[in-house]
Amino acid sequence: MPLIYLIAGEASGDALGARLMRAITTRRPDMRFAGIGGNAMSANGLRSLFPMHDLALMGLLEVLPRLRQLRRRLQDTVADIGELRPDIVVTIDSPGFTLRVLKAIQSLGVKRIHYVAPQVWAWRESRVRHYPGLWDQMLCLLPFEPDFFARHRLPATFVGHPVLESGADRGDAARFRATHGVDAAARVVTLMPGSRRTEVSRLLPIIGTTLQRLPNIVPVVPVATPVAQAVRDATQHWTPRPILVTEPQDKYDAFAASAAALTKSGTSTLELAMAGVPMIVTYRVNPISAMIARHLVTVRYASLINLLMQREVVPELIQQECTPTRLAEAMQSLLNDPAVAAAQRAGCREALDLLRPQSGSPSDAAAAAVLDMLGR
Repeated sequence: MPLIYLIAGEASGDALGARLMRAITTRRPDMRFAGIGGNAMSANGLRSLFPMHDLALMGLLEVLPRLRQLRRRLQDTVADIGELRPDIVVTIDSPGFTLRVLKAIQSLGVKRIHYVAPQVWAWRESRVRHYPGLWDQMLCLLPFEPDFFARHRLPATFVGHPVLESGADRGDAARFRATHGVDAAARVVTLMPGSRRTEVSRLLPIIGTTLQRLPNIVPVVPVATPVAQAVRDATQHWTPRPILVTEPQDKYDAFAASAAALTKSGTSTLELAMAGVPMIVTYRVNPISAMIARHLVTVRYASLINLLMQREVVPELIQQECTPTRLAEAMQSLLNDPAVAAAQRAGCREALDLLRPQSGSPSDAAAAAVLDMLGR
């Protein structure tokens, strides 16, 4: 019975790994799994070497006190792979940890696949020089990534984006309104400030002031677990008071009920596009970080939708343009001009079509690539 060793380091990787496991098992019921994952992967038969949350750290200040533990977890993982001698190792995203594992097991002669390309095409391209020899194949979520890595003579293949399997387009607007007592005629607006403390601390005050300039709306804020208390504290005095949702299905129901959304850049833009919610994308960092980013970032857009289409389908109000006045004006345009909203929806559908693999689902394509590598 072949053994696949999977490593995920955060919630998104856990969901990706669980879908991959199901897709592989459908084709090969005899497959065994080991490695590191969270609840979703455990529910599909993985017994994690240690709790995945030991790796789910974000930001320098959070990582520094845990460096010793992270080094020990790296050593534990490499030792476990050396003992089990799996037929293939599949690392999923979390490059700060997973790429170090891949480097450490180079001498073992185990086949290696990395799932989710590091976004070096967006900034700090020089990091690519450290990658040769780390993997036998990389599975990419975005269609332009294989060409980028091919220029650096690194093997990569496009398998499609997991947002297509997220269920973001299967929300129930009526259920959301009934659950939260929202009138059928009320205009719902989804607000997505991010999942990191630095993001919510900078964006929520601006969003709160923006709300005061948007009359007669019902605000909804999907809350990520790491910042749940920070969001509750920051929004408790907002007028109107927002509806906070924590479960994925409740979030997707909110999408279905929403007339528009204001979101930070990131995967949330693809989720909203799946649900057909017109949006404004915004982001703000401290001025020093912004100055450094201007010298390092090599792409024109912050939104994945705009990157895919190479034009501004979704308005981006970043840094100095991230002000309550500008955000409110842009939101009013989406809410009050059906033609503007319709044009954005059409552009988003085109972008999502670019994220589909040639056949089947992204998980099917990823599973086929893993099994192909296994059979070589």
